[in-house]
Amino acid sequence: MKRLFATNRCDGAALILRLVLGVVMFAHGAQKVLGWFGGYGFSGTVNAFTTMMHIPLGLAVAAIAAEFLGGLGLILGLLTRLSALGIAVNMSVAVFLVHFQYGFFMNWFGNQKGEGFEYHILAFGIAVALLIKGGGLASVDGIIAGSACEGCEKGTSQG
Repeated sequence: MKRLFATNRCDGAALILRLVLGVVMFAHGAQKVLGWFGGYGFSGTVNAFTTMMHIPLGLAVAAIAAEFLGGLGLILGLLTRLSALGIAVNMSVAVFLVHFQYGFFMNWFGNQKGEGFEYHILAFGIAVALLIKGGGLASVDGIIAGSACEGCEKGTSQG
């Protein structure tokens, strides 16, 4: 359990990674859960996942939770590693079930049927970095773990 919360509370890079991925994933999750930003809301998304994509109900709910709760967890720096793991798995599954067939690049010019997987690789990479680093600076994880912030005051931390 201690390893789950352990982090360098001086790590500003982890904070930036956490906030960027957290805000992006929370926005995507809010589309799916709350219908914000033009999304379908929870029932519409679950219906699309289960009927159109044939994803089992439990896995559909887990994917939605990974984005919404995982994004919120990253923003707060709470259960950072667990949130990042959920997002990494979610992005991997999205690539293999949906996006791989459309190639690497996003559909910037509307000339392909779907979106490629470049976004998913970026999100996956950030999630893996957070799995390794933990929540970093200004994270609830660091407060729970009681991690020291040695060297921050002197500017000597390697973060």
